[in-house]
Amino acid sequence: MSKVVLITGGSSGIGKSIGVLLAEKGYKVYGTSRNPDKFDNFTDFKLIALDVRDATTIEKAVQTIIDTEGRLDVLINNAGVGITGPIEETPNEEIHKAFQTNLYGPISVMKAVLPYMRAQKAGLIINVTSIAGYMGLPYRGIYSATKGALELVTEAMRMETKMFGIQITNVAPGDFATNIAAGRYHTPVYEHSPYKEVYGTMLKEMDAHVDEGSDPKEMAEAVLKIIQTKKPKIHYKVGAFMQKFSIVLKRVLPDKMYEKLLMNHYKL
Repeated sequence: MSKVVLITGGSSGIGKSIGVLLAEKGYKVYGTSRNPDKFDNFTDFKLIALDVRDATTIEKAVQTIIDTEGRLDVLINNAGVGITGPIEETPNEEIHKAFQTNLYGPISVMKAVLPYMRAQKAGLIINVTSIAGYMGLPYRGIYSATKGALELVTEAMRMETKMFGIQITNVAPGDFATNIAAGRYHTPVYEHSPYKEVYGTMLKEMDAHVDEGSDPKEMAEAVLKIIQTKKPKIHYKVGAFMQKFSIVLKRVLPDKMYEKLLMNHYKL
């Protein structure tokens, strides 16, 4: 029997790449978009409406899959938003939106699918986090916080649900060539801001890193491998060597030395 997979944020970028590969491998894939009607020519796999910030749409989407397929085997919590800026100057409203999408949303989707997976006595949840979630990055602190929090939630829920035959893991990508920069909230570079010069320069560099990032197919292949693994690990990292190595360095170096490395890297 083909496994049934739900991918939030499946209309573009990493989510789409994962969905395309899984569909090619014979999985029954349901991707989500807040507005699937915008993708009339989308034929790679089925797109259904879901906004991770709206509990009603989450419940409706999950119920649609259960009614159609009779089961749900894999959830890939991929939907997310980027946010940049000096924390002092980032509007609280935008901070709340980032947490709603990157943390509260994935938790809500997990809550919606867990009763069905528990009834099946089987299920896999893969939370897409970020290598940025392992460290507080300057001018990306809110994004780092949302993804770091999801890493910890994953660790806790994994232990809570293991007795039901459910497995939860996370995969943290580095920089990939997607459209996340276009949809990211950028705190404006204010003319009279004390952060103007440094933040303005760093903003250009962050967008360049995404444009020069790895092919999202690399993430898709990593997710496929996790799905095919009998006992997935707690943490996976996918990206350039130095991005993954930065996590190792934080683990072994004194805090101030690691902070100095980051500040030198970002020319602060």
